[in-house]
Amino acid sequence: MTALSVVVLASAGIGHAVLSGLDADITRVDAFKDMKNRPRAGHGMNVLLVGTDGRDRISGAERRRFRLGGAPCHCTDTMMIVHISADRERASVVSLPRDSYAVTPAHTDRTTGKPHHGHPLKLNAAYAEGGPQLTIRTVESMTQVKIDHYLEVDFTSFMRTVDVLGGVEICTSRPLKDSYTGLDLPPGTHRLMGGQALQYVRSRHLDGASDLSRMRRQQRFMAATIDRATSSGILLNPMKFRDVTRAVLGSVRADKGFGTDELLALGRAMRNFSPSSSEFTTVPIGTMGYAVKGVGSTLKWDPAAARRLFTALREDKPLAAAGPRRPAPAVRVPVDPREIRVQVENGTRTPGLGRRVDKALAATGFRTTGTPVNAAAPAVERTVVAYDPRWDRSAKSLAAALPGSELRAVAGQGATLKVIAGADFRQVRPVRPEEPAQQPGAVVRGDEVVCGKP
Repeated sequence: MTALSVVVLASAGIGHAVLSGLDADITRVDAFKDMKNRPRAGHGMNVLLVGTDGRDRISGAERRRFRLGGAPCHCTDTMMIVHISADRERASVVSLPRDSYAVTPAHTDRTTGKPHHGHPLKLNAAYAEGGPQLTIRTVESMTQVKIDHYLEVDFTSFMRTVDVLGGVEICTSRPLKDSYTGLDLPPGTHRLMGGQALQYVRSRHLDGASDLSRMRRQQRFMAATIDRATSSGILLNPMKFRDVTRAVLGSVRADKGFGTDELLALGRAMRNFSPSSSEFTTVPIGTMGYAVKGVGSTLKWDPAAARRLFTALREDKPLAAAGPRRPAPAVRVPVDPREIRVQVENGTRTPGLGRRVDKALAATGFRTTGTPVNAAAPAVERTVVAYDPRWDRSAKSLAAALPGSELRAVAGQGATLKVIAGADFRQVRPVRPEEPAQQPGAVVRGDEVVCGKP
C-alpha cells in the first residue's frame, strides 16, 4: 500500500538526480516470462500490488512487540489491482480477498516440481505454488484484466515508510482491540507509526467480518497515507521524498519494466493527485463460506457483479459506473448486516409472519437462512433477538433493525443469531454500518474515508 502511495504521489519536480541509484535498490522479478494467451490490453495502467509476509526481515524485539511471531509463511497477505486512468487523473483500487475461490491455470509447483493442470485453491495460495507469475496468471484468468506491472511489498517496507512519513492519521468510532495482533485503539483519532500501523492493517479478529473488514481498513489506511503525503508537502521536498522512496524500494520486488523512468513519468502526470481522485472497492462476493474439498471455506465472487466491475476497469471508467452506490439507510450500526447470519422463528400463531420477517430482514441486507421455522413455544408478545454473547455487536445491529425487540443472551448458541418474531412486529427498519464500504462491491472515494469526513 505504501508502495502505491509513492508511485501515485511522485512529485513532478523530482528528477533523476534525486532518484539516482535508487533503481538499483529494487529487487527484480521476471513476473511476465513466457506468458501466453493473456487478456487484451485495455486503457490506462494496471498494477498488481501484493503484500507479503517478510517477518524474517524484522528484528526479534519488533516481532514480539507487534505480535509477529511464528515462521514466515512466504504467502500473500494482501492483494489489490491498482488501475491508473489513461488521463492520470484517477486511481481505482480493487481489493481481492485472500480467501477468494480460484482455479489456477496449468503450471508447475515451484516447491514440489509437480505439474498441475489447474486446480481449485484460495487465491493467496497461488503465490506459494508458483510465485508472482502464477499469481498474475490466476488473477488475469479470474478478472480478464491484463496486468501491466507487478509490485510486491513486505512488512519491513510498510513499517519503514510509515515511519519516514511521520505516521499516518486514522480515526475510529469504536474501540479496536485484537488480541492476535495486539492492536488496542480507543475511539477517536490516532497517528499511527510503522509497527502500530501494521497491527491496524493486519487485524482480522475485531469482529465477525474477518478479511472483509480488514480490507476496508487497508483501503482507509491507503487513503489516509495519500492524504498525509499530499497535505503535508512531504513529497515536494526532494530529500524527504528520497527518504520515503528509499524506505519503499529497499524491500520491494517489481517486474523488470517498472523502473525510475516509469515512476517519474507517472509522478509528473499525477502531480495533482489527491484522495478525492481515488476510489476503493472490494470484489463483490456471491457466496460467503463456499466449501471446497481439500481447500476449506472460501469466498466465491458474484459472477455478474464482478464482471461489471472488471469491465469498468478494462474500459477505464470510474468504478461507480459498475453499479449504483448503496443507498444511505437511516440508522448506523456497528456491524454490516451482510455479515450477520440470522434464523427467523415465528413466535406467534399468525400464518406467514416468519416468512414476512425473513424477507424484510434479507431485503435490508441481513444474511437470513431463507427458511423460517415455527418457534417451539408460540404466542410470544415481544420480538426477541437471541444471541451468543461472543456476537454481542452483531446482536445490537440486528436489534436496531427490529425496534422494541428484546436482546436475550444464550451462551453457546454460535454465530447464527435467532429472531423470534412476536405479536408486536410491525416492520424492519433499514440500517447501515458505521463505516462505509464494508460490504464487498461498495465503492467509495478516498476523501470519503479519511479522518474528518462523515
